[in-house]
Amino acid sequence: MIYPIVAYGDPVLRKVTRPLEKDEMDLKKLADDMFETMYSASGVGLAAPQVGLNVRIFVVDGTPLNEGEEEEDIDPTVVDFKKVFINPQILHEEGDEWPFEEGCLSIPGIRGDVYRPERLRIRYRDLDWNEIEEAYEGMAARIIQHEYDHLQGKLFTDYLPTLKRQLLKKKLSDIAKGQVDVSYRMRFPSRR
Repeated sequence: MIYPIVAYGDPVLRKVTRPLEKDEMDLKKLADDMFETMYSASGVGLAAPQVGLNVRIFVVDGTPLNEGEEEEDIDPTVVDFKKVFINPQILHEEGDEWPFEEGCLSIPGIRGDVYRPERLRIRYRDLDWNEIEEAYEGMAARIIQHEYDHLQGKLFTDYLPTLKRQLLKKKLSDIAKGQVDVSYRMRFPSRR
């Protein structure tokens, strides 16, 4: 099932999510639906608040980032990087902060440079409820950090310089009102 993606301005995007219990819902079905929704919008990550759910789960698939790349340009951090993170907790981040122009399915048409640490260590549960602790770096770490922020009620625009945020106010307001052209289904806060 493809969910509509929640647009900027919806309060669910600003809430800290609650942990999931092992058997409270069909997590495999939810993850499959989230992947389907993400792929239909050409994304590489999707967090539960973006489909209107206030729970701690996100899905990622960085594989499309390497499509069409020459072998020497392939990013090894996202090769076979398709995962489900349930109840994740970033344990620590380290390394130099590096910029990358990020975007978000909930904030279509807006992009901006965000500085994030290059490495992280995260603990989470997989779909079989196994607890896993892993380290990531580079683009894989960035995708995790972006989606994890959604679980914390943060958006990539929060990291932009004040002046840039001021300049984006009208565009963000238009998105919240549904005055944006997108190729995927969205749910707008002003159209409830």
